[in-house]
Parts: sequence; structure tokens; C-alpha cells
Amino acid sequence: MTITTLNVFSLVLQKQVTCYLLFSLSTAVIGSLQFGYNTGVINAPEQKLRAFFNATWMERYGEPIKPGVCTIVWSFAVAIFSVGGMVGSFSVGVVANKFGRRKSMILVNILALIGGSLMGLCTLCSSFEMIIVGRLVIGLFCGLFTGLTPMYVGEVSPTPLRGAFGTLHQLGVVVGILIAQILGLEYLLGSYKLWPVLLALTVLPAVLQCILLPFCPESPRYLLINLNEEEQARKALVRLRGYEDVGKDLQEMKEESAKMAMEKKVTIPELFRTAAYRQPLLIAVMLQLSQQLSGINAVFYYSTGIFESAGVNQPIYATIGAGAVNTVFTVVSLFLVERAGRRTLHLIGLGGMAVSALAMTIALLLKDIEALRYLSIAAVFAFVAMFEMGPGPIPWFIVAELFSQGPRPAAMAIAGCSNWTANFLVGISFPKLEELCGPYVFIIFMIFLIFFFIFTYFKVPETKGRTFDDITLRINRMQMVQLVFNGFHTTIYTVSITKQAHISDIQD
Repeated sequence: MTITTLNVFSLVLQKQVTCYLLFSLSTAVIGSLQFGYNTGVINAPEQKLRAFFNATWMERYGEPIKPGVCTIVWSFAVAIFSVGGMVGSFSVGVVANKFGRRKSMILVNILALIGGSLMGLCTLCSSFEMIIVGRLVIGLFCGLFTGLTPMYVGEVSPTPLRGAFGTLHQLGVVVGILIAQILGLEYLLGSYKLWPVLLALTVLPAVLQCILLPFCPESPRYLLINLNEEEQARKALVRLRGYEDVGKDLQEMKEESAKMAMEKKVTIPELFRTAAYRQPLLIAVMLQLSQQLSGINAVFYYSTGIFESAGVNQPIYATIGAGAVNTVFTVVSLFLVERAGRRTLHLIGLGGMAVSALAMTIALLLKDIEALRYLSIAAVFAFVAMFEMGPGPIPWFIVAELFSQGPRPAAMAIAGCSNWTANFLVGISFPKLEELCGPYVFIIFMIFLIFFFIFTYFKVPETKGRTFDDITLRINRMQMVQLVFNGFHTTIYTVSITKQAHISDIQD
């Protein structure tokens, strides 16, 4: 990139990135931080929670809880979070359209207050059921925010910077996971007395976000397209952009609104039935699946064992180190996504993860060789880094880029539900897969990664710097090319069969 290009890019940044825009984005991303925190917070106090289950059982029934029952209760407390997430993510469209983006985020925080309070008060009430219900409610909250945050961020961001700001959702997630890992240390909030505080701490960001959100604008796109309030949309854009001339943004939204006026409102069933939406919907769902079926959660589940085999004395700190790598490379992707492009980074991430998965398998199989112990650590760090280059952040915000205002909420709901469902399936199946396959379990993920790499290469369009209409046109062109190719292939096949039949007739 030339110096002149860098200067122009810098001027664009200075003109379009205002303090008010950064404030609004940061406030919205608090919900993403909540998602990350509640994803990672349950792992550290596992033994404390099991001891609490046993103590509560003893108090009620006068005998210790059976190990099998304790494991079932523990697994249910962990897995119910994903069930809540599935339901929440599928409700995003309805909530976002009925209440608007900003008001929805305020209302949804009530769930965080309820869930956090239930978990924080469980020891006082001697009820492990409160943990399960609290995790379900928190999962519902996180499921809604995995749709609301990328939607809001995508709609308030300038088009040239939409991708860079889109990675903020994933940055919030990984920072939340890192905070949970650190606070879960024994000498902080991971002790036998303070673990309820660790689980209940999710209430504080919820309160902070509720205080800050009234000072943020509603999505200009929602104001203009859904509510037909052009003046309010213009005022919001002026504050967000920092200058009066927002005609180009308004014109883009008006054109989108005019096209939407020519078609009826899109519901989730219609999204599946309408041919024009099938290709972008397939892309959206496949990108979400590429994130969860990449094996990233499996790596975090298995990382402590990997680090133990590598001879690390305190593997918890190495796991925190992996969390730090996670965060650093999310920031790196924030700066690269508008230069390298979404599709390119996603391909790099998937390819790098596949190579890292192979390296992890080799290192675990040959862990008795001392030199290869360090390979396992490097492989875990590389796997995490490559994940945050592409498969981590990109699937969350590219969905908002693939769909116009009308079908976007429904598409976000379907994509989010796909993500949570895959998350749930990996969480449930991985322990058994690990038991059956051992280190070879990462070969399964490597195969998935290669498949998603091929799909991305042939099916996913580049959305960098493009308007929603441009992206739709590009997808349609790719479909046309595929149809022409298929038609050409069918024609050759038909001609070949006809020719063979003709030769056969002559021979007869």
C-alpha cells in the first residue's frame, strides 16, 4: 500500500470516526462482552459448584449426591446456557423490529439482571436449581445480544468502515472470556466463598449499559426504513458522522427503502421460501457453522490437558495466555478486515486453523518427545490466532452485510440460531468424541475446516466497501455463473449421451 493511499485512508478515518460514534459502538459492544464473560465464567468454579451441589443434596436428603447425578446436574447447568441462546437468537428479528435496536438492548438487559441475581443468591437459598434457571435466562440474554449487537453496529457504521467495526462484537466476546478466566483464579473470585459473586458479576455490565444506552442514537436505518422518520434519521447520522452533509447515506437508505416498499415484509418462513434469499441465507448459515465446527471450543476445553502434557507447571496461566492471544489477534483483524477483505481473511483463518489442527494432532501423538511439547503450545496459540483472523469475527457481521433492512432481522435470527445450535452440539459431543478418538479428534475438525475453506472460496462474495445492493448483485452474478456452468455441463453431458445413442443406432 502506497503512502498516498495510507494518507487518504487516514483522512477517511478522521472524517468518519467521531467520538460519538465510538461511544455508541462501545456501549453496544458491552452486550458482546457479556456473552464472552458468561461463556467462559462457568469453567473455573467447576469443583466449587460440584461441592455446592453435594452440600445442598446432603441438606435436603441426608446423603451425598451420587457422582453420576452430580455430573448430570453439572452438565445440565452448562448446556442449558446454549439452549437459552438458541431461543434468544431466534427471537432477535421480532424484538428488534418491534422495539427498535436501542430500546431492545435496554429491555434485554433485564434478563441479565434476573439471571445474575438468581445465580448470585443460590447459596443463600441453598438451591442449585437457581443456577440452572439463571444460566438459562443468561443464555436467552446472550442469544438476543449475539444478533442485536452486530445488527446495531452494522447499521450505525459508515460503509467503508463497516467491516472493521463489525469485528468489535468478537473483540467484546474474547475480552469477556479473558476477564472471566482472570477473575476465576483461586485468589480472586474463584474461591469456595466468592464463586457466587463471580457468576453474579454479569449484573454490573448490564446496569452500565442501561445507563449509557439512552445517550446513544437509534439506528438511522431503522428510523428511516422501519419508522419513516427521515428527519430523526438525518439528525442521528449528523451526530454519528460529525458533519452535516449526510445526503449520500440517506440516499442509499432511501433507495433501499424504495425497493423494500415494492415487496412485503419478510418473515422467517418467507426467508426460506423465497428463491432470492436462499443463496445469501446459505452463506450466512455456513459461515456461522464454520465458526463453531472449526473446533475452537474444543481447543479451549482441551488446552489445559495439552499444556499439562507440555510440562507447564500451572496450565491455567497458559490457558489465560491463549485467551490473551485470542484478544490480541481480534484487534489485529480489526485493522486488517477493511484492507485485506472479509473473504480473504476468512480463507486465511480457515487454512491456518486446518494446518494448526494437524500440528496439534502430531504433537499430541508424539508428546513423549520433549521437543514436540513446545509444538503443541505453538499449535494451540496459532489455532486461536487464526480463528480470530477470520472465522471468529467475520460470520457475526457479514450476515448484516448480506441482507437488506427487510430480511436482515430474520436472517440474523436464523444465523444466530445456527451458531448456538452448533455450539450446543459441539459442547455435548466433544467429551465423547475425545474419549473415542483421543488426539485424532482434531482431524475431524481439520476435515470440517477444509470443507468450509472450499465453500468460502467458491460461494462467499467479498463485501468490503460494498453497499447492500452491490452485495446482492454480486451474489446474483455468482449464482448466474454457477447456473451457466451447470447448464454448460448438462449440455455437454446430454450431447455426449445423444452421440453415444446415435452411434449405438448406427451399429445396430
